Amino acid sequence: MRLWYDKPAQDWLEALPLGNGTLGAMVYGGVENERLALNHGNLWAGGPHDYANPDAHKALPEIRRLIFAGEYEAAQALVQERFLSQPLRQMPYQALGSLLLSVQPPASGAEIQDYQRELDLDEAIARVRYTQGGVEFTREVFASQPDGLIIMRLSSSALMSLSLGMHCPHPAHESRASGKTLLLSGMSDTVLFEARAQVRLEGNGTITAEGGRLNVRARCVTIFLSLATSYANWQDTSDDSATRNVKALSKAMKKSWDRLKVTHVADYQKLYSRVALDLGPEPELPTDERVRNFATGTDPALAALHFAYGRYLLIACSRPGGSAATLQGLWNDSLTPPWDSKYTVNINTEMNYWPAAPANLLECYEPLFRLIGDLAESGRRTAKAHYGASGWVCHHNTDGWRGTAPVDGAFWGMWPCGGAWLCKSFWDHYEFTGDKRALALYYPILRGAADFFLDTLVTDPKSGWLVTCPSNSPENAHHPGVSLCAGPSMDSQIIGDLFDNVVSAAEVLKRDTEFVARVRTARSQLPPLQIGSAGQLQEWLEDWDLDAPERDHRHVSHLYALYPSAQITRQTPELLAAARKSLELRGDLATGWSLAWKLNLWARLGDGQRAHALLANLLTPERTAPNLFNLHPPFQIDGNFGAVSGICELLLQSHGGEIHLLPALPPQWKEGSVSGLRARGGYLVSLQWRDSQLTHATLTSQNGGECNVRIGETVTFLKTRKGGIYTFPEESAFGILSRAED
Repeated sequence: MRLWYDKPAQDWLEALPLGNGTLGAMVYGGVENERLALNHGNLWAGGPHDYANPDAHKALPEIRRLIFAGEYEAAQALVQERFLSQPLRQMPYQALGSLLLSVQPPASGAEIQDYQRELDLDEAIARVRYTQGGVEFTREVFASQPDGLIIMRLSSSALMSLSLGMHCPHPAHESRASGKTLLLSGMSDTVLFEARAQVRLEGNGTITAEGGRLNVRARCVTIFLSLATSYANWQDTSDDSATRNVKALSKAMKKSWDRLKVTHVADYQKLYSRVALDLGPEPELPTDERVRNFATGTDPALAALHFAYGRYLLIACSRPGGSAATLQGLWNDSLTPPWDSKYTVNINTEMNYWPAAPANLLECYEPLFRLIGDLAESGRRTAKAHYGASGWVCHHNTDGWRGTAPVDGAFWGMWPCGGAWLCKSFWDHYEFTGDKRALALYYPILRGAADFFLDTLVTDPKSGWLVTCPSNSPENAHHPGVSLCAGPSMDSQIIGDLFDNVVSAAEVLKRDTEFVARVRTARSQLPPLQIGSAGQLQEWLEDWDLDAPERDHRHVSHLYALYPSAQITRQTPELLAAARKSLELRGDLATGWSLAWKLNLWARLGDGQRAHALLANLLTPERTAPNLFNLHPPFQIDGNFGAVSGICELLLQSHGGEIHLLPALPPQWKEGSVSGLRARGGYLVSLQWRDSQLTHATLTSQNGGECNVRIGETVTFLKTRKGGIYTFPEESAFGILSRAED
């Protein structure tokens, strides 16, 4: 499993990403000029700030009156004037700089032969190999999580000359070289940052410092690169970046290259090697050519590579102790990136973590859970200032300073369900693991999110249902230029899940009896899912869908109930048909992340062929860059992660009380296997199939319990014990599961 190319990267979307959850690098693989574009997960513009508008709640009664009177445009204008955050925009996640290397050719005009660069997904190592003027050159780079560094080794078959320097896009910075150390320091508003590189020669050679650069003559060189910022947390920017770098480098410089590499690979493979997907042999073509050719249908293995790459990216950009994955994960080449490369929580941040449980990367949840914990604290101020409510709230965006108030503009920002949607990940974690200790740890956050809606839901005067007001169906207008409304379908679906999950959590943990009763009562008064005049699932309380300005809008918010939720299943056939109708009305073409969401939705509908068509639309040069970063365009990493979860859903589903094996296998994947996927209830699942038919399945129960296993139309009840292994043997008829000996 590797991405490989026969020429250096010409731009950032051709470079190859490395990351250890905190430090990131994009490796270009140039011959005479190499570049590592650098990121630190905590480098944000701005500084600690409370975005809440202390007077916002004063306008809330009039905003609600206008909405219930049908004066949506006037309500939106009032939100814009009096209800939004201070300031209106949040802060961007920013690039740090670059490590630049110049490698002198062995002879002027020497020809380059046998060039190849790759990203080895099995080892999380980027490599460059080529021959020039009869001299063989090799580079290896990795981002070590155990050692907290980016480490690069350059070697050649003859003495080489290279020069190292730093580049920084921030106006306030300086770089210098001394001895064997290269130093870049700077400041972004209130956050100080530092990049420190130290060079170690393997064997004989020389290092000299001159004009802010290090000049090296040697056959083998190891570069140790440490990055740090003064960002301690969202309320504190007083960390000592220099001390952090010195300590990390001092420890690592005592270790051999082989030891550093072995430690890195072993740590990474603990996560990566759990799952393997095989869809057939890979053609001997560079990865960018395979993307150009995928639509021909002759390379199903590219889907397996894209799946493995997505898992690699989640490991690289979301590790315990690091930062949560932003809109671009860990990788960003700008001070003003698209949409500030923040956390957009009306779909994109959630999509980043859809694969964490089914693709067996539960540890990658940890940075997200810490982010949600921060938002619960910040969101209490917003709940009080904007709604006069208890509990906590987060609207459609947040940043490094944990802004939770509505931002950007009323049309987009006036949506109060971002925090509630994020809370679904806590319950997902419990359903896949049965971990009561983790559930108890995060239960207060779940309860705080529910408390907010118990205080702020209001009665719709027409229907008598409890609804959010004001809100919107994310980023979609129901009338030209107007999104504000009461009780959009997605809100009721998300709050329904939140209420159900907090009740279930309280019952598991045996606490909060009176609170549970209040939540149950409110849950029963939420609007039901409604089917509109065209047979579609309604997006709003009113049947506005067919007359809305954008019938093909990228957000399919009202289909949350189908995926990632499971409020619509085969047990609700009328709603299942309505969800299908809504998808057909929306159409297939969309932005990259929207294609990924629709891939998951069609998988839930059991339509593998239609789902594969969405994957084929995603794996095109218009939606997938040469380095396999998915494009909105521009680059957003949620498309990568949404595709991983979508492939999981094609092969294994575990909702509605069933574990469904091969529920939506695309006809293009006639033969293959997958191992190590997770199912709800604490099961590990491995599958093999041939001629589009399941030939073997293994279920390993980590917790013990009971489950229903579906194969085609046959459902088998299985009572499992902890550690038990249950197989579907090749010689048995479909639907017959037998327990194997441990």
